Amino acid sequence: MLRPVTAQELKATTVLGMAIDEASAKIRSGPPEDEPGDYDLPIWAGVIPVETRVRPPVDDPRNHPGLKPPGHVTGFCLG
Repeated sequence: MLRPVTAQELKATTVLGMAIDEASAKIRSGPPEDEPGDYDLPIWAGVIPVETRVRPPVDDPRNHPGLKPPGHVTGFCLG
């Protein structure tokens, strides 16, 4: 169950649709592959690992006491 949307929320919301005919991405695995001479320089090289993961839901502290997340929320978090 959701509360009704307010006029201010509707005013602040934009939905954008667009067709994507082509896309590209650059991916790789492993360490950087710099030019051999670059390794003579005192410059750091490396990788910053980034990951996205779903963690358990965190209740709003202002929820009604004893209120638990609905199944679609807890199920989403379990994968």
